[in-house]
Amino acid sequence: MDIDTPPHVDNPLPAEDVAGNTTKAPDLQDNTSGDMVTTTDDIDMDASDRQEQPTLGTKQLGSGKSGAGVVSGKAGGSADAEGRSGGTGETEEAFPTRVADFFKPRQAQKAGGASTGSEKMNGVSNAAKGKGKEVASEAYLAGREGLPWFTSTSLNRVEKYRPNTLDDVVSHKDITGTIENFIKKGRLPHLLFYGPPGTGKTSTILAIARLIYGEATYRSHILELNASDDRGIDVVREQIKGFAQTRVLFSKGFKLIILDEADMMTNAAQGALRRVIEQYTKNVRFCILCNYVNKITPAIQSRCTKFRFSPLPEKEVEKKVDQVIEREKVNITPDGKAALLKLSKGDMRRALNVLQACHAAYDTVDETAVYNCTGNPHPKDVEAVVQSMMRDEFGTSYEFITQLKIDRGLALQDLISGTYEVLETVELPNQARVYLLDQLGLCELSVGSSEKIQLTALLGAFKYAVELSQKA
Repeated sequence: MDIDTPPHVDNPLPAEDVAGNTTKAPDLQDNTSGDMVTTTDDIDMDASDRQEQPTLGTKQLGSGKSGAGVVSGKAGGSADAEGRSGGTGETEEAFPTRVADFFKPRQAQKAGGASTGSEKMNGVSNAAKGKGKEVASEAYLAGREGLPWFTSTSLNRVEKYRPNTLDDVVSHKDITGTIENFIKKGRLPHLLFYGPPGTGKTSTILAIARLIYGEATYRSHILELNASDDRGIDVVREQIKGFAQTRVLFSKGFKLIILDEADMMTNAAQGALRRVIEQYTKNVRFCILCNYVNKITPAIQSRCTKFRFSPLPEKEVEKKVDQVIEREKVNITPDGKAALLKLSKGDMRRALNVLQACHAAYDTVDETAVYNCTGNPHPKDVEAVVQSMMRDEFGTSYEFITQLKIDRGLALQDLISGTYEVLETVELPNQARVYLLDQLGLCELSVGSSEKIQLTALLGAFKYAVELSQKA
């Protein structure tokens, strides 16, 4: 005990005995031996003042799962699961596919119909809030051990399901077979991979690097740059040129420079890159990856062998998704998987990211969960918009669509894209269909201006298309 410490509850003054002598505190040092006295018990000086802090237990988690969120989610009466029924107890009307069906009188909707759907949506959001409380608990995170699709064995987080070999690359067998023949003959040229995102461009070139240099040493033979960040001419003059001038010790052959998102490079940087490609072909091979090949200068294109990576077929994406579902034990419904494949549009990365987000947010991944996670409008909402534009009066349809956008949080751009897909199932005269598709294209090009003007233009196009259908 420190003598200079002022007296308080845990450090009282020395007590006096009956005779008035002061009782000495025990010395911490033995006077005979000079050694420090060791004690087996540690004294907690603040044990009496410390109050036990409440921890996040079963009660707190239970309130998130069974609290007001779930109760309000069931407050929509007898509406359907998505909260899109016209009113309590109403049956859902089938979407018509013929023009004549649009001119039949619609059944009157109850005033509480829109609110019933919004109550259902609020129930889903409140239930999601309750789920968020559970996700925040340490026990839940410890059970999941972080993100389910990634491994954190190194500082750079490596995507768990990225293919490591050319045989693992989904689809594009003609491209991988041609490149393997180049490697076997020792005549690998400069490569230019272009195509939509998520189609395997980066995975293919990394698999090529592993095939040429081996799994253990391929990182020392490649320079991987993301041109969307390092896009200036200084990067070409310093990093790329410096790497191209040197060679790896005790190694023959060439090194590999990978430029991802190269279509974001400036014209000056591409001009400098063209000269580097010419000078250092003996030391390095360049692989340029981009989404839009028209943004690459013709001088660079002429010095590379081009390969186009098209969107992946839905069957190939489904095989990979089924593999991930089985390994990660994802509880997904058939309609949820169909919606996932539809929204991925041949993008493997997008499919796996959406599946991961839905698996983390919902216990069961169904169609509604997929559309809620992606923010895309539900097909039934789009069908309701098309019905309103072709059946209702101009003002009534405008108010209905505006209120639906507010309740569902939809964007006009997504409604236009969904409307195009719905029109493929509607029978229209050729003249009306051509006019309507032309106006849809104009509305989509003008995205970014006032949505009120765009919505009224879209409504006017549908009304005129209906008149053309009646005259035909």
